[in-house]
Amino acid sequence: VWSLFSPGSVASSHRPKTWLWGTTLTENTSNNRELFVRTTLRELLVYVVFLVDICLLTYGMTSSSTYYYTKAMTDLFVNTAGEGGVRFQSISTMADFWTGPLLDGLYWTKWYNNQSLDSKDQSFIYYENMLLGVPRMRQIKIKNNSCKVHNDFQDEISGCFDVYNNNKEDDFSFGLINGTAWTYHTEKEIKGSSHWGLLTTYSGAGYYQDLNRTKEESAVALTELLDNLWLDRGTRAVFIDFSTYNANINMFCVIRLLVEFPATGGAIPSYQIRTVKLIRYITTWDYFILGCEMVFCVFILYYIVEEILELRIHKLSYFKSIWNILDIVVIMLAIVAIIFNIFRTVKVDNLLGKLLEQPGIYADFEFLAFWQTQYNNMNAVNLFFAWIKVFKYISFNKTMTQLSSTLGRCAKDILGFAIMFFIVFFAYAQLGYLLFGTEVESFSTFGKCIFTQFRIILGDFDYDAIDRANRVLGPIYFITYVFFVFFVLLNMFLAIINDTYSEVKEELSSQKDELQFTDIIKQSYMKTFMKLKLKKEKISDVQKALHSGSGEIEFNDFRDTLKEMGHADHEITAAFSQFDRDGNQILDEDEQERMKIELRQKRVCLII
Repeated sequence: VWSLFSPGSVASSHRPKTWLWGTTLTENTSNNRELFVRTTLRELLVYVVFLVDICLLTYGMTSSSTYYYTKAMTDLFVNTAGEGGVRFQSISTMADFWTGPLLDGLYWTKWYNNQSLDSKDQSFIYYENMLLGVPRMRQIKIKNNSCKVHNDFQDEISGCFDVYNNNKEDDFSFGLINGTAWTYHTEKEIKGSSHWGLLTTYSGAGYYQDLNRTKEESAVALTELLDNLWLDRGTRAVFIDFSTYNANINMFCVIRLLVEFPATGGAIPSYQIRTVKLIRYITTWDYFILGCEMVFCVFILYYIVEEILELRIHKLSYFKSIWNILDIVVIMLAIVAIIFNIFRTVKVDNLLGKLLEQPGIYADFEFLAFWQTQYNNMNAVNLFFAWIKVFKYISFNKTMTQLSSTLGRCAKDILGFAIMFFIVFFAYAQLGYLLFGTEVESFSTFGKCIFTQFRIILGDFDYDAIDRANRVLGPIYFITYVFFVFFVLLNMFLAIINDTYSEVKEELSSQKDELQFTDIIKQSYMKTFMKLKLKKEKISDVQKALHSGSGEIEFNDFRDTLKEMGHADHEITAAFSQFDRDGNQILDEDEQERMKIELRQKRVCLII
């Protein structure tokens, strides 16, 4: 009981008893506002630590070097012209395809002064990026007579090659017949994957030719393909795949160049460059991120247990809250990320091991690069949801609830308005597609029309292109669309939000103030201050009792003096017996001196 005089006990009294996974859904906080605020505050502090950890993980996997690596590869293989003056991005015919800058970009064996790099038959692009394995060229063909020629033209047109369709792929050998370039291979045989091009989605099958590790040998292989008409009327797409590795920044760059040959004739080039970090743990910073990943796993395990406990208590009503659903989404995305991280590490080790044993084979990093990109996208979405989830823990403050209250109250009005808005919006989208779709790229598909009209609302549009496509209906379309959608409908939408916000703000200002976070801090301060003041008074009373006696002090006199000052018997007995070492119910001079020293020390601690 003497510990009541100790300052260390000040902050420990009257705290709510919460356990490790105590939350506002597991604790009975409905009738206790103070407990609700305290529990929410504890949840917020734990969640802030989790948020910092996931931010370190997410940003630790990225670097500004990623952008510059991608830009360097884009400038070299897409924007640089070859000896014939043709850039990859400007390819428009099959002839242009064969005169591009591909070989000059792939094989770097000399310095700018023609001095040898001394890298044997290994190419180091830009002197820094090692070409992994050999590049691969793959084409997809369509069968002849895969479409029907009209009777009036059957005598003049001997063959018909339809637009690309997976079921109409040509799978017959052709040309020289021998070799992989002239023989069809299924997607399973070459371990390929489908690709979403500009025109359609292509399968991972086809006819492929692996190049060599030297420029001369690769040039011979390309010449053989050119001379024997490897590309013909049936060709619908040609892929060029290769990968590089930069040890300076520990980054892989997986490059896919695609030229599509539509049924209309001509060529449409596109490219996909994925810069990813597949080898994760090398530097000190990488191992720090590894530590953050372990902490992240602990947090996910913590939150899994927490959500299970909440689900057991509230059962199906648990899913009525959008915040609880968001908790589940964040946890599920995190579990998928952890599983993929393990899978990626094992897969990269196996692939690199095979490549080191056979450096002359095609290094297929496309699969890993694709899923690494999806992994990064998933982490980006998860981090976004994690930040949004902060609103869950600051909802006890009425100022922070204005956004959610406003959106919740005007949801029905916005839904009704959205029906009216999209009727008009889609009507204009169809009108624009039919009027300008044949001439204006931004209206060439119905999907593009939708995004183009959103851009018009934001002021990003090409009026001249619309005017050239239709000199009469173009201006009418533009003027009426801007008037009805921008000036009328958009302002109606803003008016709904603004009026609802004004109502919510007025109601919140008129509500009785509930216990807030600042009130909790103020109460804790006042309680601490009052307890400190009370203990100082108790110590002063004991000091007075010591000074009131002369010589030895008997227990009865000591007790009578303190009882007159309002102290309880058990406090007096505990204080006396602590210093009555011989138990004779009398404090001699030495015992009194020790008690005075102890009281002075306690008083100094309380003042500090």
